[in-house]
Amino acid sequence: MDLKAKLSQVASDNSAIFKGIATPLLVLATLAMIVLPMPTFLLDSLFAFNISLSLVVLLVAIYALRPLDFASFPSVLLIATLLRLALNVASTRLVLLEGHEGGDAAGKVIEAFGSVVIGGNYAVGLVVFLILVIINFAVVTKGAGRISEVSARFTLDAMPGKQMAIDADLNAGIIDQDQARDRRAEVTKEADFYGSMDGASKFVKGDAIAGILILVINILGGFVIGMVQHGLSFGEAVEIYTLLTIGDGLVAQIPSLLLSIAAALMVTRQNESEDMGTIVYSQMLGNPKALLVSGGLLFVMGIVPGMPHFAFLSMAFISLGIGYFLYKKQHQLQAKGELATSPDGKPVPKATEPVKELGWDDVNQVDVVGLEVGYRLIPLVDVGQGGELLSRIKGVRKKLSQEYGFLVPAVHIRDNLDLNANSYRISLMGVTIGEAEIRHDCELAINPGQVFGQVDGVKTTDPAFGLEAVWIMPEQREHAQTLGYTVVDPATVVATHISQLLTNNASQLLGHEEVQNLLDILQRQYPKLVEGLVPDILPLGVVVKVMQNLLHEGVPIRDLRTIIQTLVEYGAKSQEPDVLTAAARIALKRLIVQEINGVESELAVITLAPDLEQMLHQSMQATGGDAAGMEPGLAERLQTSLATATEQLELEGMPAILLTSGVLRSTLSRFVKNTIPGLKVLSYQEIPDDKQIKVVSSVGQ
Repeated sequence: MDLKAKLSQVASDNSAIFKGIATPLLVLATLAMIVLPMPTFLLDSLFAFNISLSLVVLLVAIYALRPLDFASFPSVLLIATLLRLALNVASTRLVLLEGHEGGDAAGKVIEAFGSVVIGGNYAVGLVVFLILVIINFAVVTKGAGRISEVSARFTLDAMPGKQMAIDADLNAGIIDQDQARDRRAEVTKEADFYGSMDGASKFVKGDAIAGILILVINILGGFVIGMVQHGLSFGEAVEIYTLLTIGDGLVAQIPSLLLSIAAALMVTRQNESEDMGTIVYSQMLGNPKALLVSGGLLFVMGIVPGMPHFAFLSMAFISLGIGYFLYKKQHQLQAKGELATSPDGKPVPKATEPVKELGWDDVNQVDVVGLEVGYRLIPLVDVGQGGELLSRIKGVRKKLSQEYGFLVPAVHIRDNLDLNANSYRISLMGVTIGEAEIRHDCELAINPGQVFGQVDGVKTTDPAFGLEAVWIMPEQREHAQTLGYTVVDPATVVATHISQLLTNNASQLLGHEEVQNLLDILQRQYPKLVEGLVPDILPLGVVVKVMQNLLHEGVPIRDLRTIIQTLVEYGAKSQEPDVLTAAARIALKRLIVQEINGVESELAVITLAPDLEQMLHQSMQATGGDAAGMEPGLAERLQTSLATATEQLELEGMPAILLTSGVLRSTLSRFVKNTIPGLKVLSYQEIPDDKQIKVVSSVGQ
């Protein structure tokens, strides 16, 4: 390494050390001002520094695009408040010790504010001071404090919703794991920031009150010291100490007002793992415009006649010099390509990607729902080529989410060169549950059961329902529709297939994370109902299993309040998921029957003959409730009879319902689920009182 590189490295290390110790040194210096006497020259410089610090903070708050761009603001506010109070203590000591000499005994800044700013009239100065205090305390500070409280409360209340939105984007594939982690960290930092601002606003409020008390104490103390110790007359004591005290108060109130305005700006707007000194340094000096503008304002103040020129002009030149240096440095880094430009035009360091070590984040998990397409089907998912499949799938997810009562996971789509060019494959938890071959440049004419002619094309079957269908050219669409065919485009074919498969496997889409999110949402409306359920009454796994059972049997969980009330009531008696599922179904009986039969008052049902039902009871008791243990001949005859009765009801346009006892209901429901999908099994307890039962068939007689 050459000498120039070594010097550059040393300078960089020194800069890092300065960033880390600047803030602790400022705090220690503030504490020293409280206990140690200070010369007037140093006090003037610190007053000028206090005003310049307030200006820089205010302008940084103005230029910050988001509150988190200046996340260290609460800490800066506290340090600035302590500095101002320490200066009040130091200036009070000088006013009371040296004030009898008059003039600049307490420093030129205090003298300037006491004579030049208010014209040497202590009555005017007192009025101006009180006006500043009222503006600061009653208007700016009070409003900012109220906004801080509301912002902190609403930010904390909104955290679960934001976390759910991040999870939804992650599930939809819009963001990856790293982006989701960064967003969660930002949500946490936002909550911490507004919580800190809520507390920091109390410092500003207390500072305004302290300003009034310090003014009164200084004036009364000045009277006593001036007249008793220094033999001044009452008029002389009033004039000297009141002017000095008001000048001291104005010097403190102006920075206080600037910081109050900065606090109000930060909380009325719509987050780095470093020590506080480094964060404050990078955020306050990251934008040279703040230093350049504040330096210009200090220069103007310094050339006003009567002002302490050296104190203000020196701070002005320092601010302008640092601002210009940072401005040139940023442009040099941009020219070298070491700085990038953010969308708002602000230069930011270009990220240098280190070689990432292999970790658990690099292990790919299976997609909950996946869709793989052959290369000829890519135009269906490419929006730039007019593909509509993404919007159709989004519509399917929205419909199913509203229908079942939970957020259906996103469908992750990718191309697969191993597939046939016109094929697609649908997977659930990495397992293929459906696949088909379609023609992206044709349309599918589906035979709904009755058509009035044939249409030319390639014969096939509908992937979703297995109906007879024909692939036709788009120009044949109207002709096929006149013949009674239902004509759909390829995107609709795939979306309908996905919808059917997700409907049949809805219970596998619901997991612990989804149930916890549902409970969190319900808790915001009914906190007492939810807070005692998990884990006091039931483990989360049992709640998940009950809801999965309901979805497996085609029962939506939209009425979550009723389900949770039932679990709270029966959870203390039993933790068996099947028992709790039966209790939840009974509580949801109106919803279940309405989903099957609509609002009709009469319910047409199929029943089992008493002898057959008794035989099934005995068989279930012998096998422990397992339908697989049923005698094969009996199972075959029962299945045939139920299928015949179901077909007859469907031909008459009525839903097929098998009514049986509560003991047999779950077993028979599993028995007919895949063999007779149109048949719904209900127990006697699941029939609402206002429904009339009409037995249209009795199996086993």
